[in-house]
Amino acid sequence: MTDMLADGALDTLFRTARSQNGWKDEAVPETLMRAVYDLHNWGPTSANCSPARYVFISTAEGKERLKPLLAPGNVDKTMAAPWTVIVAYDMKFADKLTELFPMNPDVKNWFAAPEMAFDTAFRNGTLQGGYLMMAARALGLDCGPMSGFNKDGVDKEFFGDDEVMSSWKSNWLCNIGHGDEAAIFPRLPRLSFEDAVRLA
Repeated sequence: MTDMLADGALDTLFRTARSQNGWKDEAVPETLMRAVYDLHNWGPTSANCSPARYVFISTAEGKERLKPLLAPGNVDKTMAAPWTVIVAYDMKFADKLTELFPMNPDVKNWFAAPEMAFDTAFRNGTLQGGYLMMAARALGLDCGPMSGFNKDGVDKEFFGDDEVMSSWKSNWLCNIGHGDEAAIFPRLPRLSFEDAVRLA
């Protein structure tokens, strides 16, 4: 049985965690981002398909490549963030399944149909992006997830000319670092259990 987390951990992951819009000028080392990836990697996916792919951007050059592809409201906070992650999914994820799901040699054929491949990649890749946020929060970092970017432009700029990455598709972006509390928007309401849930 899984032990229940203490209240402080629940606050860190959910109740007091906020979507960040500004960042402190504090470096986040690559070793910590690698630890975030390694922790998130334990999250489950269907048939262990693990379709999420990422570009971790921290250099000035990388940020300048991304900058013209951002919606205006996302530019300043992204340029200031220590790291910006392109959360993507690989449409050729099934090529790795003989390694990831070795108990069934036919597993790759489960996803041969394009619609099945897309649904699986998008669903599980999105799920893994959520794990990445939870891992970052668990390791003392803040997150600023975003839409608001030119998806086709990002795919072309960061994936298009690379033989391996050409099958990657961007999903959303996430800034990661130490958030500036002064830039946080007021907490917005959430739907109640009664509004969002039906029992059956």
